[in-house]
Amino acid sequence: MKDETEILYRVLVIDDERNLRESLARYLPTEGISALLSESGEQARELLETERVDAVVVDLKMKGMSGLDFLSWLKDAGPALPAIMISAHGEVPDAVEAMKRGASDYLVKPFDPDELVVRIRKVVDGARLMANARATVGAAKAGQDSSWIGSGTVMTELRRLIDRVAPTNSTVLVTGESGTGKEVVARRIHSSSKRADGPFVPINLGGIPENLLESELFGYERGAFTGAETKKTGLFELAGGGTLFLDEVGDMPLALQVKLLRVIQDRRIMRLGGTRQIPIDVRIVAATNRDLENAVRAGTFREDLFYRLNVIRMRIPPLRERPEDIPALALFFTQRYAGEMGKSIQDLDGEAMRVLAEYPFPGNVRELENAVERAVILCDDETLGKRDFSFAGAYMNEFAVSASKGGRGDNPQSLDPDDFFASNPLALNELERLAIKAALVRHEGHREKTAAELGITRRTLLNKMNEFDLS
Repeated sequence: MKDETEILYRVLVIDDERNLRESLARYLPTEGISALLSESGEQARELLETERVDAVVVDLKMKGMSGLDFLSWLKDAGPALPAIMISAHGEVPDAVEAMKRGASDYLVKPFDPDELVVRIRKVVDGARLMANARATVGAAKAGQDSSWIGSGTVMTELRRLIDRVAPTNSTVLVTGESGTGKEVVARRIHSSSKRADGPFVPINLGGIPENLLESELFGYERGAFTGAETKKTGLFELAGGGTLFLDEVGDMPLALQVKLLRVIQDRRIMRLGGTRQIPIDVRIVAATNRDLENAVRAGTFREDLFYRLNVIRMRIPPLRERPEDIPALALFFTQRYAGEMGKSIQDLDGEAMRVLAEYPFPGNVRELENAVERAVILCDDETLGKRDFSFAGAYMNEFAVSASKGGRGDNPQSLDPDDFFASNPLALNELERLAIKAALVRHEGHREKTAAELGITRRTLLNKMNEFDLS
């Protein structure tokens, strides 16, 4: 039992049944939830003028103002609060209408108080994520810094480092997995530097054939090779007075690594076919998703070039290491793409926020952005919900197929289960979901028997059923 002084949530319970109100008032505080009580919708409206609560639990059928009428008032004129509708009738049309009027959840009487606790936590946590996301995005837009969404400790420290390094001319190496936003960091370094009025010139070194890369970087003189009918200015010259962003520098061929090292040392280039050295005034920011120290040991990356690039190192953590930034990023992308597409979508509901915050995003920010863009395209409502994001299910299915084949090729013997589930936690979650679902089916939904078979408590089973949408 929780310490009754450890109150984490405060809810308003609106029901004309005195016994239910008083029963919840006694039980909820033992679970960290204090309850403010009201016997009618009219009284609840007056209470909300002076009292602060995190959520509302409201009965469908009441004397005077009905639960549906209260939801309509809450949605149109009341405070922005998540609401859970409770009803002794359990009719599908009532549930649908409650959701239309803004209810976050629907529970049929008689209900297990543990289940109400789980649902209160879920809707309040989702609402808090949404509120924090709105505040973060609003602050970013107000500060004209919408390219940088991230208020967690890690990203705050990274921003401070950028602000300290940007005014210098030092070379910067940005590392991180694909999709973490390395170019966003490079652009912020440039825009915060004394070179902000100069050009920012990006190039993906891994996306250009080796025989063309040298001419792209250094340019060439007319007649330097067959087909060179005019002079071409290279990117080092085009970035003069500004910043050259060398993306995926770890994929640069060894032969060109030597020339890049010479340029960084001498601050001069020579065009292909040229005879004179051309001075350059360029700041270099390089980025890679590779482990350059290992590449140096393997002989695929020059050690001297590595030390020239690694003057200031900035590591961007993957999204799974900073889940606190996911809600704000999701809201930012939602509003951006809704605006571009002329849609009225401005928000995500609390359940969608909660699900996104729990997803590990192997594709990092780029995967989140793509998922939101797809959801905005397909959504016909004014708010994105959990149903609009199908990527998590597809990801689970992918690992389920991988597990059935052995994870490494088609040989089941090649799979080490500990390795597989350690690196793919969603696969383990899917197996857990399937095991609980199968036990529920065997016991025809009887929760006590299901919990006994699985060797868990009834409360743990309820938490898992809500987590996996099995309720």
